[in-house]
Amino acid sequence: MGQAVKGKGNYRNRIKELGLALMLLLPMLVWSQQDAQYTQYVYNTVSVNPAYAGSKGHLSIAGLYRAQWVGLEGAPVTQTLNVHSPIGIKGVGLGVSFVNDVIGPTSETLIDLDISYTVQLDFDKQLSFGIKPSANLLNVRFNELNVNDDTLLPTNIDNQFSPNFGAGVYYHTDRFYAGFSVPRLLETEHFEESSLSTAREQINFYFISGYVMELNPFLKFKPAILTKLVQGAPLQVDVSANFLFNEKFIGGLAYRWDAAVSGLVGFQVSDQFLIGIAYDRETTALGGTTFNDGSFELVLRYDFISAIGNLKSPRFF
Repeated sequence: MGQAVKGKGNYRNRIKELGLALMLLLPMLVWSQQDAQYTQYVYNTVSVNPAYAGSKGHLSIAGLYRAQWVGLEGAPVTQTLNVHSPIGIKGVGLGVSFVNDVIGPTSETLIDLDISYTVQLDFDKQLSFGIKPSANLLNVRFNELNVNDDTLLPTNIDNQFSPNFGAGVYYHTDRFYAGFSVPRLLETEHFEESSLSTAREQINFYFISGYVMELNPFLKFKPAILTKLVQGAPLQVDVSANFLFNEKFIGGLAYRWDAAVSGLVGFQVSDQFLIGIAYDRETTALGGTTFNDGSFELVLRYDFISAIGNLKSPRFF
C-alpha cells in the first residue's frame, strides 16, 4: 500500500514538474511567434514594411545583430539581413529579408520576399505599396528543458514550415516619411495537436514616421517614431531623437514607452558604409536585476552608390 502511494506521489510530482516547465516555456513560445524587436528600426524598415523596398534608389544591404537582456539565460538573440533595390522596371522595387530569432529552446527563421511599386506624386514626393510573401521555419527543443523525466516532454519540433503574407504602404519626400504595414496577416497556429502547448502568430500592426530637419550646414536633427500594436500585448511606442554631425557622426537617445531607454551612436564611414550601435536599459523591474546587463544592437549598412548625388533621399532614412 505504501509503495502504491509513493508511486502515485512520484507520478503527481512528475506531472507538476512538466506543468511547471511548460508554464515557463509557453511565454517564450508565444513571444517567439511575435515579430522581432529593434531599436535602430530606421535602418531596418524593410524588415517590417515591404513598401520600403527600392525606396533608396539604389542597391542597399543591411545586417543587424541584437542581444536582448544580456546575462539572462535564454534571452532573445536576433540576426537580420536584408537586401533591396529598384530592379530597372519603372516603379518596381525588390528585396529579400532573413531573420533568425532565438529565445531559450525555441528558434525561428523567417525568409521574406519584398515587392514594391512606387507612384511618383510630385518631384520629391513618392507613394509606395508593397507585399511580403514569407516562409517561417520553427524549431522547439523540448529536450533542453530541465525536468527529471524527459519522457514526459513532447517531441521536438524540427523546421516546421508555415507560409505567410504581409503588406504595407510607404510615403516619403526628401525630408519626411511615414509608413503603415502588417508584415504577417495570417495567424498561424504551431503544434496545435498538443493540448499542453500551442503558439499562435499574432498580427503585428506597424506605423513608422520621421522627419529630417537641417539646423545648420553641419548639423541635422531627426525625430522618429515607431508604433507597434499586437492583440493581447501592451501598445509599443518607440520615440527617438538623433543628430547627424558633419554628415559623419550620429548620436541620439530613444525611449520605448514603459519599457526601456536607449543610447544610439553611429558613424558614416563613407557615403556608402554606415555603422550603428544601440544600448537599451530596461525601465521595468527586469532592468533592476543583477543578471540583466541591458540589450545591445549592432547594424552595418552598405549602399551601392558611386557619388552622393545619386542619393534620392537623405541617408538618415
